[in-house]
Amino acid sequence: MKIYQSYQDFSNTSKSTTVTIGTFDGVHIGHQEIIKQLLSQELDGESESLILTFFPHPRIVLQKDTNVQLLNTIDEKIGLLKKAGLHHLIVQPFTKEFSRLTALDFARDILAEHIKTKKLIIGYDHRFGRNREGSFEQLKEYGKIYDFDVEEIPAQNIEDITVSSTKIRRALEEGAIEKANSFLGYHYMLTGKVVTGNALGRQYDYPTVNINIEESYKLVPKSGVYIVQSTIEDQHYFGLMNIGMRPTLNGKKRTIEVHLLDFKKDLYGTKIQVDLLKRVRDEQKFDSMEHLYAQIKKDEIKARSLIKNGKISFQTY
Repeated sequence: MKIYQSYQDFSNTSKSTTVTIGTFDGVHIGHQEIIKQLLSQELDGESESLILTFFPHPRIVLQKDTNVQLLNTIDEKIGLLKKAGLHHLIVQPFTKEFSRLTALDFARDILAEHIKTKKLIIGYDHRFGRNREGSFEQLKEYGKIYDFDVEEIPAQNIEDITVSSTKIRRALEEGAIEKANSFLGYHYMLTGKVVTGNALGRQYDYPTVNINIEESYKLVPKSGVYIVQSTIEDQHYFGLMNIGMRPTLNGKKRTIEVHLLDFKKDLYGTKIQVDLLKRVRDEQKFDSMEHLYAQIKKDEIKARSLIKNGKISFQTY
């Protein structure tokens, strides 16, 4: 998959494109249905698939909504779309100036002239252009003028999947990680750099890696203890992750700590991805560190039992 940092950078002069447009936050099973339609209609090899997405999220720019919580960082989203088998991905910088493009400007200058759209596939009720003024009917009219076809995926096709990014966010905020994963079609992931912690875990033979997620817009699920998986240097590991305030230590800020089972290497300064599999329990305050680590030992026994009995298995996507 070729990645472009704006539509002006796109330079596929040999073939036309089959296109879909959207923020694709989560790249969930509803999005995957649209992508499947896109890939199936590349016009007998005469055109190549292309997704036009935006960064930052339009709400952050237009509404100055600093509390926007997204399911993917931009790098995670690019990785998921790359695995889908697309030919081209344009990550268009979303600015106030870009938002002022009229529907006509968008259809003529971007779809027709720059990315050579032969067919545009959109979800039902898709709106585009300044103030979301462009409708499906307008797109069809512009398509006649600028020689591209427009197909709207019927509402029934998407509604049959009964999923949305909003539903997934709600599930994650409630700690319903398995429900969220079923909507996503993959395991929800947290990606960040391993930073120095207080090393208390090492004293109790439970060393942890502390993960710092730089992207403030990334949604971190409900606090608690989770069974997780991670791939490091092509090796697969299960682990236990705690998200929360560390009340036993009178913590002042929310942290993400992972204890990888049967893993001993130093990861400081590296970037890792952790996939969330199952929520084990709420975060608790214990009377002592000894009681805390006794509970962590119970959590580990439970996790290993689930793994051994095949209730949890390592999955890649």
